[in-house]
Amino acid sequence: MASTEAVPGESVRRRSLLRSLTFAATVGLVLALLFGVPWWSLVMAGNDWPAGVQVLGTVVFAAAMVTFPFLMFLGHGRGVDWASRTADTILGAIWILFVWAVIGDVLRLALLAAGVDDPVRSRVAAGFTAVVALGLGLWGYREAMRVPRVRRVEVRIPRLGAGLDGLRLVQLTDTHYGPIDRVAWSKGVTEVVNSLNPDIVAHTGDIADGTVGMRTAQAAPLGDIRAGLARVYVTGNHEYFGEAQGWLDHMQALGWEPLHNRHVVVERGGDRLVVAGVDDRTAAGTGLEGHRADHALALDGADPALPVLLLAHQPKQIDAAVAHGIDLQISGHTHGGQIWPFHYLVRLDQPVVQGLTRHSDRTQLYTSRGTGFWGPPFRVFAPSEITEITLRAGAVEGS
Repeated sequence: MASTEAVPGESVRRRSLLRSLTFAATVGLVLALLFGVPWWSLVMAGNDWPAGVQVLGTVVFAAAMVTFPFLMFLGHGRGVDWASRTADTILGAIWILFVWAVIGDVLRLALLAAGVDDPVRSRVAAGFTAVVALGLGLWGYREAMRVPRVRRVEVRIPRLGAGLDGLRLVQLTDTHYGPIDRVAWSKGVTEVVNSLNPDIVAHTGDIADGTVGMRTAQAAPLGDIRAGLARVYVTGNHEYFGEAQGWLDHMQALGWEPLHNRHVVVERGGDRLVVAGVDDRTAAGTGLEGHRADHALALDGADPALPVLLLAHQPKQIDAAVAHGIDLQISGHTHGGQIWPFHYLVRLDQPVVQGLTRHSDRTQLYTSRGTGFWGPPFRVFAPSEITEITLRAGAVEGS
C-alpha cells in the first residue's frame, strides 16, 4: 500500500519537473535567438572583422545574455529598481537590434543576388543594422520619456442628450509609474490635462508597477488633476501584480472615484450620463476577495435609458460591454505595440491595438496607445498619448 500511495506524488513531481525544464528550455531558446541573431549579423557572418573585434563583440553579447535573466528576476521578481531599469533597457535594446538584424539579413540576401561579395556585403548589412537600430533606439527613448502629445478624437453617441453634446473626456492609461523616477513627467502630464479643461478625466488602469509606498511620489501629481464633473479610475492587470486594493484606496485619497464594479452619474444641461467601471479581466484569477470584472454589478441601479461610458482596462473586455448594451468603452493595455513590430503579437491577444472601433449597432470602443510605457524605456512607431475624447450627440455617420 505504501508504494501505491507514493506513485501519485511521484507523478506530480515529474510533471512539475517537466514543466520547469520546458519553461527553461523555451526561455533559453528565446534568449539564444534574441541575442544570437544580432551577434551573428553584427560580429560574425562574413564581416571578416579583426579577431579582437570579434572577441570583444562576442563577450559583450554573451555577458548581456547571461546577466539579463538574473537582472529580470532581481528587478521584477524582488523589486530592486536598479536591476529592473538595467534589464528593461537591455530588453528594449536587444529587441530593436534583433528586428533590424533580421531586416539587415534580408538586405544581405539582396546584395548577394546583386553580386556583391563578402566582406563588403556583410559589412554593409551590419552597418545598416547598427545605424538604424541606434537611431531608432535614441529616438524611441526620447518618445517614451517625453510628456505625451494630445490625441483628439470625436465620438458620436446616438443616445447622448443634447445637454451633454461637446462633453470633453480626457483619458489617461498605462502610466506605469515604475523603477525610472518620473515625478517631473507626471507633473507634466497633469499640466497638459488641466490645460484641456476636461469635464471628465478617466484613468483606465496599470497606474504603476509596484506598491503605493514605492510609487507615492510619482503618483502624487494625479491629485492635482482637475475635472468639471468627475475623475474616475479602474484597475489594470498590473495592479494585481502588486496591491490592487491599495491603489484603489490611494486614488480615492487623491480625490478620484474608484469604479470598482460600480458607476456614477454625471449631469450637464439637464441630461445625464452613466460612467461605469469594471475590474481588469485578470482580477478574478488573483484570488483577491471581491475583485473580478462584473458588468452587472457595475450597472446595478443605473437607468437603462441613459447612455453608458464604461472604463475597462483591456480591449478584450468589449464582448461583455456589447452584451450589456454599453455605448462607449474606453481601454488601454496594448500600448499600441510600444516597440515596432510588437503590435502584431499584441493583435494575437487583443481584438484591437489602438483607435476607435465599432463592435455592435450600439457599442463603440476607443483603445489608447497608453500615456506611459511598460518595461523597456522605448517607443518605436507607437507614440504615447493623452487622449481628449469629445462626445457628440446624434447618429453615427454611415449608420
